[in-house]
Amino acid sequence: MYSDTISISYFRKDAAFDTLYPIHIRELSQMHWTGLDISLEASNFLAAPGARILDIGSGVGKFCIASGVYHPEATFYGIEQREALFNYAESAKAQIGVPNVQFMHGNLTNLDYDLFDHFYFFNPFYENIEPGIRIDYSVNTSFDLYNYYTLFIYEMLNKRPAGTRLVTFHAPEKQIPVSYQLMNNSYSRVLKMWIKK
Repeated sequence: MYSDTISISYFRKDAAFDTLYPIHIRELSQMHWTGLDISLEASNFLAAPGARILDIGSGVGKFCIASGVYHPEATFYGIEQREALFNYAESAKAQIGVPNVQFMHGNLTNLDYDLFDHFYFFNPFYENIEPGIRIDYSVNTSFDLYNYYTLFIYEMLNKRPAGTRLVTFHAPEKQIPVSYQLMNNSYSRVLKMWIKK
């Protein structure tokens, strides 16, 4: 699971991992970044040798970095529209030294989703409809954007081939096409694992 270059101490608990980031980013961790226990359970479901897993709205990269360490046989990608968060993700990745993780700065609507096999998202659009939990004011938010991104993700997922795996955390089921079968849920039913039929 761990290479010789990776410090296991970062993975003992979330507070230790979060020291990779500045204080103001650590303060957002519980609300906005995927915890290590969730990362492990989600990546256990998504990862397979050679699999390419995309985290939609990857923030500071915690899910991808942790999952990349847990599963060196798979590659984890993150797309993040905030340049500052993308930069924090790149910095943390460099500190950990995990080679099977790649981050992209950009909007999720500009990706070629055929490049990825499986998907993870931690309700990346919710701040559009709940201003009180905004990360910052560097991007626009609105109900219209929430609806636009929700429809985009729904349609993208619906086009994926049978066998596509998806893990959602705190995500509404209206973002999931009926072609996906719920295989498991945990953490008070907010962590859900799906397979495209």
